[in-house]
Amino acid sequence: MSAQAQMRALLDQLMGTARDGDETRQRVKFTDERVCKSHLLNCCPHDILSGTRMDLGECAKTHDLALRADYEIASKARELFFELDAVDHLESFIADCDRRTELAKKRLVETQDEISAEVAAKAETVHELNEEIGKLLAKAEQLGAEGNVDEAQLILQEVEKVRSRKRDAEEEYRNSMPASSFQQQKLRVCEVCSAYLGLHDNDRRLADHFGGKLHLGFIQIREKLEALKKTVIDKQEKRNQDRLKRREEREKEERMKKRTKSRSRERSREHRSRSRERRRRRSRSSSRERRRSSRSRSRDRERRRRHRSRSQSCSKGHRHEPSTRHKSSRDRERSSRDHSRERSRKRGSSERRQDSRDQNGRTDSRRAQDRDRDTGDL
Repeated sequence: MSAQAQMRALLDQLMGTARDGDETRQRVKFTDERVCKSHLLNCCPHDILSGTRMDLGECAKTHDLALRADYEIASKARELFFELDAVDHLESFIADCDRRTELAKKRLVETQDEISAEVAAKAETVHELNEEIGKLLAKAEQLGAEGNVDEAQLILQEVEKVRSRKRDAEEEYRNSMPASSFQQQKLRVCEVCSAYLGLHDNDRRLADHFGGKLHLGFIQIREKLEALKKTVIDKQEKRNQDRLKRREEREKEERMKKRTKSRSRERSREHRSRSRERRRRRSRSSSRERRRSSRSRSRDRERRRRHRSRSQSCSKGHRHEPSTRHKSSRDRERSSRDHSRERSRKRGSSERRQDSRDQNGRTDSRRAQDRDRDTGDL
Protein backbone atom coordinates (compact mmCIF):
# COMPACT_ATOMS: atom_id res chain seq x y z
CA MET A 1 0.00 0.00 0.00
CA SER A 2 1.39 3.36 -0.98
CA ALA A 3 1.78 6.26 1.42
CA GLN A 4 -1.16 8.08 -0.18
CA ALA A 5 -3.42 5.05 0.22
CA GLN A 6 -2.37 4.68 3.85
CA MET A 7 -3.13 8.35 4.48
CA ARG A 8 -6.54 7.98 2.80
CA ALA A 9 -7.34 4.93 4.92
CA LEU A 10 -6.27 6.78 8.07
CA LEU A 11 -8.54 9.72 7.22
CA ASP A 12 -11.41 7.34 6.53
CA GLN A 13 -10.86 5.65 9.87
CA LEU A 14 -10.81 8.97 11.72
CA MET A 15 -13.52 10.99 9.92
CA GLY A 16 -15.82 8.45 8.27
CA THR A 17 -17.39 8.31 4.84
CA ALA A 18 -18.41 11.97 4.65
CA ARG A 19 -14.93 13.40 5.15
CA ASP A 20 -14.72 14.90 1.63
CA GLY A 21 -18.38 14.97 0.53
CA ASP A 22 -18.19 11.79 -1.54
CA GLU A 23 -21.87 10.91 -2.05
CA THR A 24 -21.16 7.61 -3.80
CA ARG A 25 -19.59 6.16 -0.66
CA GLN A 26 -22.50 7.28 1.44
CA ARG A 27 -24.89 5.03 -0.44
CA VAL A 28 -23.82 2.11 1.73
CA LYS A 29 -24.49 2.78 5.40
CA PHE A 30 -22.90 0.91 8.27
CA THR A 31 -26.36 -0.41 9.18
CA ASP A 32 -26.66 -2.18 5.82
CA GLU A 33 -26.84 -5.99 5.86
CA ARG A 34 -23.98 -6.13 3.36
CA VAL A 35 -21.58 -4.57 5.89
CA CYS A 36 -19.62 -6.95 8.14
CA LYS A 37 -20.57 -6.23 11.75
CA SER A 38 -17.49 -8.07 13.01
CA HIS A 39 -15.34 -5.71 10.97
CA LEU A 40 -17.10 -2.73 12.57
CA LEU A 41 -16.16 -4.15 15.98
CA ASN A 42 -12.58 -4.94 14.83
CA CYS A 43 -12.86 -8.69 15.36
CA CYS A 44 -13.41 -10.22 11.93
CA PRO A 45 -11.31 -13.42 11.51
CA HIS A 46 -10.63 -12.50 7.85
CA ASP A 47 -8.74 -9.42 9.05
CA ILE A 48 -7.03 -11.01 12.07
CA LEU A 49 -5.74 -14.15 10.29
CA SER A 50 -4.74 -12.50 7.04
CA GLY A 51 -1.19 -13.48 5.97
CA THR A 52 -1.09 -16.62 8.13
CA ARG A 53 -1.19 -20.32 7.31
CA MET A 54 -4.98 -20.20 7.84
CA ASP A 55 -5.64 -17.09 5.73
CA LEU A 56 -9.38 -17.03 5.00
CA GLY A 57 -9.16 -14.58 2.12
CA GLU A 58 -11.54 -11.68 1.66
CA CYS A 59 -14.74 -11.52 3.65
CA ALA A 60 -18.01 -11.98 1.78
CA LYS A 61 -19.32 -8.75 3.32
CA THR A 62 -18.13 -5.17 2.97
CA HIS A 63 -15.09 -4.02 4.94
CA ASP A 64 -14.50 -0.27 5.13
CA LEU A 65 -12.63 1.69 7.78
CA ALA A 66 -14.80 4.74 7.11
CA LEU A 67 -17.92 2.74 7.94
CA ARG A 68 -16.24 1.63 11.16
CA ALA A 69 -15.63 5.28 12.03
CA ASP A 70 -19.31 6.06 11.30
CA TYR A 71 -20.34 3.20 13.57
CA GLU A 72 -18.09 4.36 16.41
CA ILE A 73 -19.57 7.86 16.19
CA ALA A 74 -23.16 6.57 16.08
CA SER A 75 -22.63 4.04 18.90
CA LYS A 76 -21.83 6.86 21.32
CA ALA A 77 -25.31 8.30 20.84
CA ARG A 78 -27.40 5.13 20.93
CA GLU A 79 -27.17 1.36 21.34
CA LEU A 80 -27.09 -0.58 18.05
CA PHE A 81 -26.51 -4.12 19.42
CA PHE A 82 -24.20 -5.17 16.58
CA GLU A 83 -22.46 -7.33 19.17
CA LEU A 84 -25.11 -10.00 18.67
CA ASP A 85 -24.20 -10.42 15.00
CA ALA A 86 -20.50 -10.45 15.83
CA VAL A 87 -20.99 -13.08 18.55
CA ASP A 88 -22.86 -15.35 16.12
CA HIS A 89 -20.10 -14.94 13.53
CA LEU A 90 -17.24 -15.66 15.94
CA GLU A 91 -19.03 -18.56 17.61
CA SER A 92 -19.50 -20.28 14.25
CA PHE A 93 -15.83 -19.71 13.39
CA ILE A 94 -14.57 -21.01 16.76
CA ALA A 95 -16.87 -24.04 16.46
CA ASP A 96 -15.30 -24.88 13.08
CA CYS A 97 -11.81 -24.50 14.60
CA ASP A 98 -12.65 -26.79 17.52
CA ARG A 99 -14.09 -29.33 15.09
CA ARG A 100 -10.82 -29.32 13.12
CA THR A 101 -8.87 -29.77 16.36
CA GLU A 102 -10.88 -32.85 17.31
CA LEU A 103 -10.38 -34.34 13.83
CA ALA A 104 -6.62 -33.74 14.07
CA LYS A 105 -6.51 -35.48 17.45
CA LYS A 106 -8.34 -38.50 16.06
CA ARG A 107 -5.94 -38.63 13.12
CA LEU A 108 -2.93 -38.62 15.47
CA VAL A 109 -4.44 -41.42 17.54
CA GLU A 110 -4.84 -43.51 14.39
CA THR A 111 -1.33 -42.86 13.00
CA GLN A 112 0.88 -42.90 16.10
CA ASP A 113 1.83 -45.99 18.07
CA GLU A 114 -0.17 -46.77 21.16
CA ILE A 115 1.57 -46.15 24.47
CA SER A 116 0.63 -46.88 28.03
CA ALA A 117 -1.22 -44.42 30.20
CA GLU A 118 1.83 -43.75 32.36
CA VAL A 119 4.02 -42.94 29.35
CA ALA A 120 1.23 -40.81 27.87
CA ALA A 121 1.00 -38.79 31.11
CA LYS A 122 4.79 -38.19 31.08
CA ALA A 123 4.63 -37.13 27.44
CA GLU A 124 1.76 -34.78 28.28
CA THR A 125 3.90 -33.21 31.00
CA VAL A 126 6.70 -32.57 28.49
CA HIS A 127 4.20 -30.99 26.09
CA GLU A 128 2.84 -28.70 28.82
CA LEU A 129 6.35 -27.55 29.75
CA ASN A 130 7.14 -26.91 26.07
CA GLU A 131 3.98 -24.81 25.82
CA GLU A 132 4.89 -22.83 28.92
CA ILE A 133 8.42 -22.17 27.59
CA GLY A 134 7.05 -21.02 24.25
CA LYS A 135 4.56 -18.62 25.87
CA LEU A 136 7.24 -17.12 28.14
CA LEU A 137 9.66 -16.64 25.26
CA ALA A 138 6.98 -14.97 23.17
CA LYS A 139 6.12 -12.66 26.05
CA ALA A 140 9.80 -11.82 26.61
CA GLU A 141 10.22 -10.93 22.93
CA GLN A 142 7.14 -8.72 23.06
CA LEU A 143 8.38 -6.89 26.16
CA GLY A 144 11.80 -6.43 24.59
CA ALA A 145 10.22 -4.96 21.48
CA GLU A 146 8.25 -2.54 23.66
CA GLY A 147 11.40 -1.49 25.51
CA ASN A 148 10.72 -3.22 28.85
CA VAL A 149 14.14 -4.85 29.09
CA ASP A 150 14.09 -5.47 32.86
CA GLU A 151 10.79 -7.35 32.73
CA ALA A 152 12.01 -9.34 29.74
CA GLN A 153 15.11 -10.39 31.70
CA LEU A 154 12.93 -11.59 34.59
CA ILE A 155 10.84 -13.66 32.23
CA LEU A 156 13.97 -15.21 30.72
CA GLN A 157 15.05 -16.26 34.20
CA GLU A 158 11.68 -18.01 34.59
CA VAL A 159 12.31 -19.68 31.22
CA GLU A 160 15.57 -21.16 32.54
CA LYS A 161 13.72 -22.64 35.51
CA VAL A 162 11.08 -24.18 33.25
CA ARG A 163 13.81 -25.60 30.96
CA SER A 164 15.39 -27.41 33.92
CA ARG A 165 12.01 -28.92 34.77
CA LYS A 166 11.59 -29.90 31.12
CA ARG A 167 14.93 -31.71 31.10
CA ASP A 168 13.89 -33.71 34.13
CA ALA A 169 10.53 -34.56 32.55
CA GLU A 170 12.20 -35.63 29.28
CA GLU A 171 14.58 -37.84 31.24
CA GLU A 172 11.69 -39.58 32.97
CA TYR A 173 9.90 -39.98 29.65
CA ARG A 174 13.06 -41.42 28.00
CA ASN A 175 13.59 -43.94 30.79
CA SER A 176 9.98 -45.15 30.64
CA MET A 177 10.12 -46.40 27.01
CA PRO A 178 12.56 -48.08 24.58
CA ALA A 179 15.16 -45.97 22.77
CA SER A 180 13.73 -46.84 19.35
CA SER A 181 10.29 -45.60 20.31
CA PHE A 182 11.70 -42.46 21.95
CA GLN A 183 13.32 -41.32 18.73
CA GLN A 184 9.95 -41.21 16.99
CA GLN A 185 8.39 -37.79 16.79
CA LYS A 186 5.43 -37.48 19.16
CA LEU A 187 3.00 -34.84 17.96
CA ARG A 188 0.34 -32.92 19.77
CA VAL A 189 -2.46 -30.67 18.56
CA CYS A 190 -2.54 -27.08 19.87
CA GLU A 191 -5.86 -26.45 21.64
CA VAL A 192 -5.93 -22.81 20.53
CA CYS A 193 -5.11 -22.86 16.83
CA SER A 194 -5.23 -26.62 16.01
CA ALA A 195 -1.58 -26.61 14.81
CA TYR A 196 0.75 -29.60 15.36
CA LEU A 197 3.45 -29.41 18.04
CA GLY A 198 6.34 -31.85 18.41
CA LEU A 199 7.57 -33.32 21.67
CA HIS A 200 11.20 -32.65 20.71
CA ASP A 201 10.70 -29.13 19.32
CA ASN A 202 13.38 -26.68 20.37
CA ASP A 203 12.75 -23.40 22.12
CA ARG A 204 12.99 -21.36 18.93
CA ARG A 205 10.29 -23.42 17.26
CA LEU A 206 8.08 -23.13 20.32
CA ALA A 207 8.64 -19.39 20.59
CA ASP A 208 7.83 -18.94 16.90
CA HIS A 209 4.61 -20.88 17.32
CA PHE A 210 3.28 -19.27 20.52
CA GLY A 211 4.44 -15.81 19.48
CA GLY A 212 3.33 -16.21 15.89
CA LYS A 213 0.48 -14.35 14.24
CA LEU A 214 -1.65 -17.46 13.83
CA HIS A 215 -1.63 -18.48 17.49
CA LEU A 216 -1.98 -14.91 18.77
CA GLY A 217 -4.76 -14.28 16.26
CA PHE A 218 -6.78 -17.22 17.57
CA ILE A 219 -6.16 -16.03 21.13
CA GLN A 220 -7.40 -12.57 20.14
CA ILE A 221 -10.51 -14.02 18.50
CA ARG A 222 -11.35 -16.17 21.53
CA GLU A 223 -10.77 -13.31 23.97
CA LYS A 224 -12.84 -10.97 21.80
CA LEU A 225 -15.64 -13.53 21.74
CA GLU A 226 -15.69 -13.77 25.54
CA ALA A 227 -15.63 -9.97 25.86
CA LEU A 228 -18.51 -9.63 23.38
CA LYS A 229 -20.54 -12.22 25.27
CA LYS A 230 -20.04 -10.32 28.48
CA THR A 231 -20.94 -7.05 26.74
CA VAL A 232 -24.10 -8.59 25.29
CA ILE A 233 -25.13 -9.91 28.71
CA ASP A 234 -24.53 -6.52 30.33
CA LYS A 235 -26.45 -4.69 27.61
CA GLN A 236 -29.33 -7.15 27.80
CA GLU A 237 -29.51 -6.70 31.57
CA LYS A 238 -29.41 -2.96 31.15
CA ARG A 239 -32.11 -3.08 28.48
CA ASN A 240 -34.26 -5.30 30.69
CA GLN A 241 -33.81 -2.90 33.57
CA ASP A 242 -34.71 0.01 31.33
CA ARG A 243 -37.80 -1.87 30.14
CA LEU A 244 -38.82 -2.61 33.70
CA LYS A 245 -38.24 0.99 34.64
CA ARG A 246 -40.29 2.22 31.68
CA ARG A 247 -43.01 -0.29 32.51
CA GLU A 248 -43.09 0.90 36.11
CA GLU A 249 -43.22 4.49 34.93
CA ARG A 250 -46.09 3.66 32.56
CA GLU A 251 -47.94 1.83 35.32
CA LYS A 252 -47.35 4.76 37.64
CA GLU A 253 -48.62 7.18 35.01
CA GLU A 254 -51.67 4.98 34.42
CA ARG A 255 -52.36 4.88 38.16
CA MET A 256 -52.01 8.65 38.32
CA LYS A 257 -54.33 9.02 35.34
CA LYS A 258 -56.87 6.71 36.99
CA ARG A 259 -56.62 8.69 40.20
CA THR A 260 -57.06 11.97 38.38
CA LYS A 261 -59.99 10.51 36.43
CA SER A 262 -61.61 9.24 39.62
CA ARG A 263 -61.01 12.58 41.31
CA SER A 264 -62.42 14.43 38.33
CA ARG A 265 -65.42 12.10 38.34
CA GLU A 266 -65.93 12.68 42.05
CA ARG A 267 -65.56 16.41 41.55
CA SER A 268 -68.00 16.35 38.66
CA ARG A 269 -70.44 14.33 40.78
CA GLU A 270 -70.06 16.75 43.65
CA HIS A 271 -70.46 19.65 41.27
CA ARG A 272 -73.59 18.09 39.78
CA SER A 273 -74.99 17.35 43.23
CA ARG A 274 -74.22 20.91 44.34
CA SER A 275 -75.76 22.33 41.21
CA ARG A 276 -78.84 20.14 41.75
CA GLU A 277 -79.07 21.30 45.36
CA ARG A 278 -78.72 24.89 44.22
CA ARG A 279 -81.39 24.42 41.62
CA ARG A 280 -83.63 22.83 44.24
CA ARG A 281 -83.01 25.68 46.64
CA ARG A 282 -83.61 28.18 43.91
CA SER A 283 -86.79 26.38 42.86
CA ARG A 284 -87.93 26.24 46.49
CA SER A 285 -87.13 29.91 47.06
CA SER A 286 -88.78 30.83 43.79
CA SER A 287 -91.83 28.75 44.68
CA ARG A 288 -91.91 30.40 48.09
CA GLU A 289 -91.61 33.79 46.50
CA ARG A 290 -94.36 32.91 44.08
CA ARG A 291 -96.57 31.73 46.92
CA ARG A 292 -95.78 34.85 48.91
CA SER A 293 -96.40 37.06 45.96
CA SER A 294 -99.62 35.19 45.20
CA ARG A 295 -100.69 35.54 48.84
CA SER A 296 -99.80 39.20 48.89
CA ARG A 297 -101.66 39.69 45.64
CA SER A 298 -104.67 37.82 46.98
CA ARG A 299 -104.51 39.91 50.17
CA ASP A 300 -104.23 43.04 48.16
CA ARG A 301 -107.15 41.97 46.05
CA GLU A 302 -109.15 41.13 49.21
CA ARG A 303 -108.28 44.48 50.73
CA ARG A 304 -109.19 46.30 47.60
CA ARG A 305 -112.43 44.33 47.43
CA ARG A 306 -113.26 45.11 51.05
CA HIS A 307 -112.30 48.72 50.55
CA ARG A 308 -114.53 48.94 47.52
CA SER A 309 -117.39 47.23 49.38
CA ARG A 310 -116.96 49.56 52.35
CA SER A 311 -116.75 52.59 50.14
CA GLN A 312 -119.84 51.45 48.30
CA SER A 313 -121.75 50.82 51.55
CA CYS A 314 -120.65 54.17 52.97
CA SER A 315 -121.68 55.98 49.85
CA LYS A 316 -125.07 54.24 49.90
CA GLY A 317 -125.61 55.07 53.62
CA HIS A 318 -124.61 58.66 53.11
CA ARG A 319 -127.11 58.97 50.35
CA HIS A 320 -130.11 57.22 51.92
CA GLU A 321 -129.57 57.50 55.76
CA PRO A 322 -127.79 60.72 56.60
CA SER A 323 -128.65 60.67 60.41
CA THR A 324 -127.41 57.17 61.09
CA ARG A 325 -123.77 58.26 61.27
CA HIS A 326 -124.60 60.86 63.93
CA LYS A 327 -126.66 58.35 65.83
CA SER A 328 -123.96 55.88 65.79
CA SER A 329 -121.46 58.44 67.09
CA ARG A 330 -123.77 59.31 70.00
CA ASP A 331 -124.22 55.67 70.79
CA ARG A 332 -120.48 55.27 70.84
CA GLU A 333 -120.07 58.18 73.24
CA ARG A 334 -122.74 56.79 75.53
CA SER A 335 -121.23 53.36 75.56
CA SER A 336 -117.80 54.79 76.36
CA ARG A 337 -119.24 56.73 79.26
CA ASP A 338 -120.98 53.66 80.57
CA HIS A 339 -117.74 51.71 80.36
CA SER A 340 -115.81 54.38 82.22
CA ARG A 341 -118.42 54.49 84.97
CA GLU A 342 -118.38 50.73 85.30
CA ARG A 343 -114.57 50.77 85.58
CA SER A 344 -114.70 53.49 88.30
CA ARG A 345 -117.28 51.44 90.26
CA LYS A 346 -115.17 48.34 90.09
CA ARG A 347 -112.06 50.24 91.12
CA GLY A 348 -113.89 51.79 94.14
CA SER A 349 -115.28 48.45 95.27
CA SER A 350 -111.85 46.84 95.04
CA GLU A 351 -110.34 49.64 97.12
CA ARG A 352 -113.02 49.30 99.81
CA ARG A 353 -112.41 45.56 99.99
CA GLN A 354 -108.70 46.12 100.39
CA ASP A 355 -109.27 48.65 103.19
CA SER A 356 -111.55 46.26 105.02
CA ARG A 357 -108.96 43.54 104.73
CA ASP A 358 -106.30 45.81 106.12
CA GLN A 359 -108.49 46.78 109.08
CA ASN A 360 -109.32 43.14 109.85
CA GLY A 361 -105.65 42.33 109.77
CA ARG A 362 -104.81 45.08 112.20
CA THR A 363 -107.53 44.02 114.66
CA ASP A 364 -106.31 40.44 114.50
CA SER A 365 -102.76 41.53 115.26
CA ARG A 366 -103.94 43.61 118.23
CA ARG A 367 -105.92 40.69 119.63
CA ALA A 368 -102.86 38.46 119.35
CA GLN A 369 -100.72 40.98 121.20
CA ASP A 370 -103.29 41.22 124.00
CA ARG A 371 -103.30 37.44 124.38
CA ASP A 372 -99.55 37.40 124.61
CA ARG A 373 -99.59 40.00 127.34
CA ASP A 374 -102.17 38.12 129.36
CA THR A 375 -100.22 34.96 129.21
CA GLY A 376 -97.12 36.84 130.22
CA ASP A 377 -98.84 38.23 133.36
CA LEU A 378 -100.00 34.82 134.44
